[in-house]
Amino acid sequence: MDIKEDIIESAERIAAYTHQTPVLTSTAINTIAGADIFFKCENFQKMGAFKMRGATNAILQLSEAQQRKGVVTHSSGNFAQALALAAKSLGIKAYIVMPNNAPEVKKKAVRGYGAEITECLPTLEARETNAKKIQEEKGATFVHPYNDFNVVLGNASAGKELLHEHPNLDYIIVPVGGGGLISGTALSALSFAPSCKIIGAEPFEVDDAYRSLEAGEIVFNETTNTIADGLKTSLGDITFNIINNHVSEIIRVTEDEIKASMLLIWERMKIIIEPSSATALAAVLKSKSQFAKKKIGLMISGGNVDLQKLPF
Repeated sequence: MDIKEDIIESAERIAAYTHQTPVLTSTAINTIAGADIFFKCENFQKMGAFKMRGATNAILQLSEAQQRKGVVTHSSGNFAQALALAAKSLGIKAYIVMPNNAPEVKKKAVRGYGAEITECLPTLEARETNAKKIQEEKGATFVHPYNDFNVVLGNASAGKELLHEHPNLDYIIVPVGGGGLISGTALSALSFAPSCKIIGAEPFEVDDAYRSLEAGEIVFNETTNTIADGLKTSLGDITFNIINNHVSEIIRVTEDEIKASMLLIWERMKIIIEPSSATALAAVLKSKSQFAKKKIGLMISGGNVDLQKLPF
């Protein structure tokens, strides 16, 4: 299996349905960090997050018969919106299972893209049970938000674009939730810039990926008390395997560090990012000596934030 070829094909497959997002810089933030930082702005992606890439690639890999019966997933927000919009773009029915405590702004967006929402209790068991029921009743194909190799390959296109523009990066730092973005980014680095190290950024409050790497197996969070609502999910076997082999470390950050970095980007760069995205800059600012004078890519994973509930 040629991963590099797979990433190139996936990028070409989804090109008509996704944006090639800009890479922005900030002299002020570079000065504060003491490094050259390149922000890959997936907050400007369609539906406001990188997940549009993986969702589109996964749907396009289904057979015509599967596409006719639609797709189903469970998600608290960004992947729900991504699969809903990708399905709409391709004229396919989407069924989305969402926990009843998911942000209203995200539910509204999913409905706006024409998907059918089933609300459930906010537990993984409830999400999976409801998704399975829809699969059986409608014949829809289940698309996992991150633990699906076609989703990972679609997400890898973001890293490919970043490295095409800036092939000499020392590091790319990526927020870690389920691992779909960091897995794709790691495979892109492996394919297009093997000397570039991939580092994860994760809140202390949901540091399951950090602990999973330490343990050598997937471990789960007992609580999910973080402002970074996109990072509450646990790793899957596919994403864990890639992270375990190709990610050099995971840096953990506090809630206050996430808020401060989010505010800094809003103020200095004038762009809307969600708390999950801010973990990547927080990791750099926390470990300044490690990153001093280095060229660093930061994955701004999304910008879907409830403007009524800002943390500052």
